[in-house]
Amino acid sequence: MSKRDYYEVLGVQKGASADEIKKAYRKVAMQYHPDRNQGDAAAEDKFKEAAEAYEVLSDTNKKAQYDRFGHAGMSGAAGGNGGGGFGGGMRMEDIFSNFGDVFGDDMFGSFFGGGRQGGGRNGGGSRGSNLRVKLKMNYAEIAHGATKKIKVKKHVHCSTCNGSGAKDKNSVQNCNTCGGSGQVRRVQSTFLGQMQTVTACPTCHGEGQTITAKCASCKGEGRVYGEETITIEVPAGVQDGMQLSMSGKGNVGERGGQPGDLLILIEEEKHAELVRDGNDVQYVLPLSFYDVIKGTQVEVPTIDGKAKIKIPAGTQSGKIFRLKGKGFPEVQGYNKGDQLVQVKVWTPQNLSDEEFKIMEKLKGSPNFEPGEDARKEKSFFEKIKDAFS
Repeated sequence: MSKRDYYEVLGVQKGASADEIKKAYRKVAMQYHPDRNQGDAAAEDKFKEAAEAYEVLSDTNKKAQYDRFGHAGMSGAAGGNGGGGFGGGMRMEDIFSNFGDVFGDDMFGSFFGGGRQGGGRNGGGSRGSNLRVKLKMNYAEIAHGATKKIKVKKHVHCSTCNGSGAKDKNSVQNCNTCGGSGQVRRVQSTFLGQMQTVTACPTCHGEGQTITAKCASCKGEGRVYGEETITIEVPAGVQDGMQLSMSGKGNVGERGGQPGDLLILIEEEKHAELVRDGNDVQYVLPLSFYDVIKGTQVEVPTIDGKAKIKIPAGTQSGKIFRLKGKGFPEVQGYNKGDQLVQVKVWTPQNLSDEEFKIMEKLKGSPNFEPGEDARKEKSFFEKIKDAFS
């Protein structure tokens, strides 16, 4: 099934402010929260759908990308299972971890009976941060998709303690404050009556465990600074400024915490002769007077090499020829753009005396004077329209 528009999911207009988007998400999330709709799979799907929409629309860069490219810009095709708004679907623990502040910790805990949970319930420490990298691609790679390998310096699991942060297995014990649950509960009085609040344990920060002796290699963090070679599968048709995401390829979290994501910003390398315009490619073809008067056949550069085109006799400067399907494909689509070749007749400069005399003989000849058609010369945009007709 195709995804619904994110603005439709939250019930806001495209020009909605950040505050309006936040309020709308809070309303939808409270309506479909699993604790309110236990056993209702459809409600859980709507809860995740709302979180995915909010992840994108609450982020200025992601929102701009979505407004420009729609769901195609959020595809996250790199890696195949991007997180959140980039194509992989939201996980419940990510929603509680990332968006609990929309409700406020106490409100989220008291109303829903928990919500944001620490590592004791999720099996590790704090989540690692995201990484952002720039990936340069030439026209041929963009047109066909590409497999790129990059080396990324980031936090990786400590091999000495296997990410636990402890000196050895005997140096870890259950937290005395929460008893290993990672949560503490308290009852408070509100205008609605007695409300139970569940929050992350302040002693172990929600991990459920404490370390009595730290690993000497990572100083108790469970991670060290290292390097990883990552393979990125880039889909065909991406554009300059588009951002892809690889779930779990960012910095490793502390003491077994979930890793962040790797965000890949696409940078197009400029082509020596071609110019991209959306999915189309433009090329200016300089020709001599002789070539356009007599007609000729020429080779023009394309994304994939060379292509021959026939120039009919009498072709006017500004004429646009269309090479169908020689442009870029749509991201995750079936259509391809075209290559537009615009003729530009070169006007000779610095003629010799003999050449001037030849031109003077032709001056006044009916075939060398602009006729009625020249006064009705079409605009550039009209020529483009003709090229597609």
